Amino acid sequence: MMSSLRAQTQAMHGNLTMEEQVTTPEAPSGGDTNTGKRKHDDEPDPPETGGRGKKRRGAGGKKLRPGERYVPPPQKRNPGVSFSQEHFDETSYFFEGGLRKVVPYYFDFKTYCKGRWIGKSLLEVFKSEFRAESIEYYEKAAKEGRIRLNESPVDDLSVVLRNNDHMRNTVHRHEPPVIGAPLKILVDDGEVLVVNKPASIPVHPCGRFRHNTVIFILGKEHGVSKLHTVHRLDRLTSGVLLFARTLETSKKLDQLVRDRQLEKEYVCRVEGEFPEGELICEEPILVVSFKIGLCRVDPKGKESRTVFRRLSFNGKTSLVRCLPLTGRTHQIRVHLQYLGFPILNDPIYGSHAWGPHRAKGGLVGKSDEELLQALVEEHRSQESLHLLDFIDDCGAAKEAEKTNAFPTHTEEENSSQIPPEEHQSTGSTEAESGQKSPPGSRDHLCSECRLVRPDPTEKELVMYLHALRYKGPDFEYSTQLPDWAEADWEETDLS
Repeated sequence: MMSSLRAQTQAMHGNLTMEEQVTTPEAPSGGDTNTGKRKHDDEPDPPETGGRGKKRRGAGGKKLRPGERYVPPPQKRNPGVSFSQEHFDETSYFFEGGLRKVVPYYFDFKTYCKGRWIGKSLLEVFKSEFRAESIEYYEKAAKEGRIRLNESPVDDLSVVLRNNDHMRNTVHRHEPPVIGAPLKILVDDGEVLVVNKPASIPVHPCGRFRHNTVIFILGKEHGVSKLHTVHRLDRLTSGVLLFARTLETSKKLDQLVRDRQLEKEYVCRVEGEFPEGELICEEPILVVSFKIGLCRVDPKGKESRTVFRRLSFNGKTSLVRCLPLTGRTHQIRVHLQYLGFPILNDPIYGSHAWGPHRAKGGLVGKSDEELLQALVEEHRSQESLHLLDFIDDCGAAKEAEKTNAFPTHTEEENSSQIPPEEHQSTGSTEAESGQKSPPGSRDHLCSECRLVRPDPTEKELVMYLHALRYKGPDFEYSTQLPDWAEADWEETDLS
């Protein structure tokens, strides 16, 4: 069907393990999409090579001196390894209150010793970089064999790290719930797989999300794996999502993207009465932070062009058709913010942290650092799940460290800690609430198990932006309009 397609992008086979040490900036996007050019690989565990008295590899058979610790050489990663049934079987889903939830499960975070850690003890590294849990937690975890160095259990956190040390930390992992709507496959012809992605579901494993991602749902519920991403939709965005089934198709699709032969059409609902007729925004877009993918209009930014047309107005909000002609990060969202009509329920570009006019006309009045700080503080004060968006649907968030809203690293940065707990104060104890965890899912060391978080609201899970249509020279994929795109739709209380 698609003999002349697009997209050499990443082979989405892979997982963000701690061993990869990859943090990827936002790739070009059509308003809320990214080409996602990176490979993540779930690789086989390095062979167990710990123990004293072993000979050094590549050191002429030299034996270790008394008291000297053996450090194996780094293992080569296999870039062709994809998620397997073993990964899918780590846990299961259950559905409750219209949400898809994941039974908490055990997971190994892994990383090689970073340069700045060399010569420091494990205790020092945990204190300075992995603050999601207390030192008491890590000490107890070590005593139970959950922390390993070069595959040998560590019972003393005073051990000093050396170059090439491989760390592994077994944690009890909790994932945030997502909307329980089914992931509908629109096309699967052997060359491409096209799905209608519900809002709230990330495309690939990142941050606190692993099983509650498009990639894992496709693998677990549809037996689909070894997909190549053509583009990416932000977590809160819904709509047409394309994958290439083969590397050849991926390369063809990628060429279409480069040649701008791929037409993208979105619909969104914005605040206020959008002007009638066609409106073109050509303001350049600058990435404020590659780490978190935050952008704004700036003369020093890259050329950007979006065509807008109002489809309807219900007295409070407008339905707008969007045609991004360039592919900048968050292009549609940034241009609508600049025009003074932020997307309804956009937790970032509709935020008052941008100032009283929310950056209309490009007026912010804050430095980039002040802006980022204000955004994090606003969402932290609201104890909001939107804090997840400050790691841009799973990117790194080093800039937010000072707020303590996040631990120092996310999974993408290969932290060997429990996943980020962005608002631990939001939960009550299980005894207070009377709610129970799923059977067999509790862990006596896990602080998250002692909390019961309220289910996220629609406001925390849905942004009113939908990828309606993707069209190439000889193909076109589209979805039906979402309910909120009806002309007479009215917003309900989403709090």
